[in-house]
Amino acid sequence: MKIKIVGLLAVVALALALCLSVTTPATPNATAAASVPAASPLPNAVPAATPAEHPEIREALGALRKAREHMDHAAHDFGGHKADALRATDEAIRQLEICLKFDR
Repeated sequence: MKIKIVGLLAVVALALALCLSVTTPATPNATAAASVPAASPLPNAVPAATPAEHPEIREALGALRKAREHMDHAAHDFGGHKADALRATDEAIRQLEICLKFDR
C-alpha cells in the first residue's frame, strides 16, 4: 500500500521536475532571428523541424491519469491518504497540461 503511494508521489515529482526543467525559450531571441535569412534560397527547401512533442511528459500524463483512475475506484482509502493523493495527482496533471500548452 505504502509502496504504491510512494511510487505515485515519485511519478508526480518526476513529472513536475520534467516540466520545470525545460530551459528552452518559447520564442527565439532577437539576435538569433536576425542572423537567420528571411527566405530560403532553394525553392523546394524543407521547413524547419517542429518543436519536440515531449514524449516523456506525455507518458507521465498517461501514467498519472491511470494512477488517478485506479485510486479513484479503489475500495480502500490508502491509509487516509486517498483524498490528498487524488488532489496532488489532479494538480500534477493540470501543471503538466499547462507546460505543454506553453510549449507551442
